[in-house]
Amino acid sequence: MQPSEIVARDRLIVALDLPGVGPAEAMIARLGDSVTFYKIGYQLAFAGGLPLVRQLAAAGKKVFADLKLHDIGNTVARGVESVAALGATFLTVHAYPQTMKAAVEARAGSGLKILAVTVLTSYDDDDLQAAGYRLAASDLVEARARQAQAQGVDGLVCSPEEAAGLRKMIGHQMDLVTPGIRPAGSAAGDQKRIMTPARAISAGADYLVVGRPVIDAADPRAAADAIQAEILQALA
Repeated sequence: MQPSEIVARDRLIVALDLPGVGPAEAMIARLGDSVTFYKIGYQLAFAGGLPLVRQLAAAGKKVFADLKLHDIGNTVARGVESVAALGATFLTVHAYPQTMKAAVEARAGSGLKILAVTVLTSYDDDDLQAAGYRLAASDLVEARARQAQAQGVDGLVCSPEEAAGLRKMIGHQMDLVTPGIRPAGSAAGDQKRIMTPARAISAGADYLVVGRPVIDAADPRAAADAIQAEILQALA
């Protein structure tokens, strides 16, 4: 998607990394119309949160189902079909060729976009070496991005540090979704490859995933509004 086609307010994706449906619904109510896009990951999904995908979609919100599928092709395909039926906007799969191929084929005819996870933003070169990879994080990201593009994947999940290089490589044929976003003054937590919202947008990111800096804030709505303002300023 061309950058000009993305509604500015949709660029912030708030991660509902909360322990249950009740806290998630309370957070959604507190954020109100300041947030249009939410991420549901493992914690909430495994605590009964998947029906929230349908509920949020029915309310006009967009939902990123961050389930990071990776399995044999048939299993991935059936999972993709189920998530598409819920009305999700994005779904993540790990960037392995067979997994991406199955996911892309299974989402055909739906409004679901498949995002390939290149290298988790909590990993650095040492972590990859310990896991048996010979490539540095940046090299593995590039290799997986090229494979994703060849498979017809709709977008990539990558560190904001890699956004500029990937944007040059893939142009605007794919969306770039970046976790590891930390507003100035926020704690890095368990993220190792991070960037501020303005820098990430300037580097070429289309969507920013932000969790703890919003949901742990004393005033989550004010925190979300501040990030939205920073995004708008970067786009200008």
